[in-house]
Amino acid sequence: MIPSDTAHTADPAFSALAAEDLSLGYGDRTIVHGLSMAVPPGVVTSIVGANGCGKSTLLRGLARLLPPRGGRVLLNGTDIRTLPTRDVARTVGLLPQSPVAPDGITVADLVGRGRYPHQGWFRRWTSGDDEAVQEALEATGTLELAERSVDELSGGQRQRVWIAMTLAQRTDLLLLDEPTTFLDIAHQVEVLDLLLELNRTQGTTVVMVLHDLTLASRYSDHLVAMLDGSVYASGRPRDVVTEDLVRDVFGLSAQVFPDPVTGTPSLSPLVRNPAHLPS
Repeated sequence: MIPSDTAHTADPAFSALAAEDLSLGYGDRTIVHGLSMAVPPGVVTSIVGANGCGKSTLLRGLARLLPPRGGRVLLNGTDIRTLPTRDVARTVGLLPQSPVAPDGITVADLVGRGRYPHQGWFRRWTSGDDEAVQEALEATGTLELAERSVDELSGGQRQRVWIAMTLAQRTDLLLLDEPTTFLDIAHQVEVLDLLLELNRTQGTTVVMVLHDLTLASRYSDHLVAMLDGSVYASGRPRDVVTEDLVRDVFGLSAQVFPDPVTGTPSLSPLVRNPAHLPS
C-alpha cells in the first residue's frame, strides 16, 4: 500500500493539530524557534531532519509533554494547554522515544494501559477494552507474547508492544517518535505498512519522526523537513525531497531518483572516492 498523490493541503484552518509561532526548549537552550506548521488531517505525515534539529522536541510539544516558551499548539482549533488531560489522551496517542515499562509487567497489561483514557473514574474494564487490546496485539503480531514479561523481550519485540499499546488507545491522531527503532528492515516495513493501513482504513491521522528519508518518502503523504529548529520545507515528498534539500538538511551529497517500485523519491549517497569501494 503506497500513499496517493492527493495529500491534503497543510492549512491550519483545516487541520486537527497545528503549531503557531511555537518555541520549545530545555533549560536555558531553545531548540524549536518560532515554528508554525499544520498537520494535514487524515493523512500520514513524517518529520525528518538531521540529529539535533528538533524533531523529537517538536513532537513532544505537539503532544503537550513540553510547555511552549512562546506560541501555542492548537488541537481542533483550541489551545491544547486549556483542554482536560483525559480529553487530550482520548484524541492524541503518543509513542515517545525510548519508553520505559514498569518492572515485571506483562505484554497484555502494558497494552491494556492504552485503554485508561476511555475508562471512568473507577476504571471498570469492559468487553470493548478487551476487543481493543486483542486487535492491537493482532495488528502488531504480538498476540503470542501477551503473557510474557516485557523485560524478557528483544528490542524489536518491545517496540512492537509499545506500538500495540498506542493502537489500543484508539485515538484519531497518532504521534510516533521513531517507531521503527530497534527493528530490522523487514519489521520496519511491517510497522510502516501497519500505520499506513490504519490511516487508509480508519482515517487515523499519523505523524511520525523518521530517520530514513527513503522510507519516509515512500510511506508519507506529507513531509516536514526541519533544519536548526525550524521548518526548512514541507509538502508532498516528491515535491520536497531534492538533492539540494538532502545537502542542506543532512549535509550529504546524494543522487535523488524515483523509486523503481513506487515512484517516490529515493536517494543514493555519493561516495567521495568510488575507487575505495569493495569490488
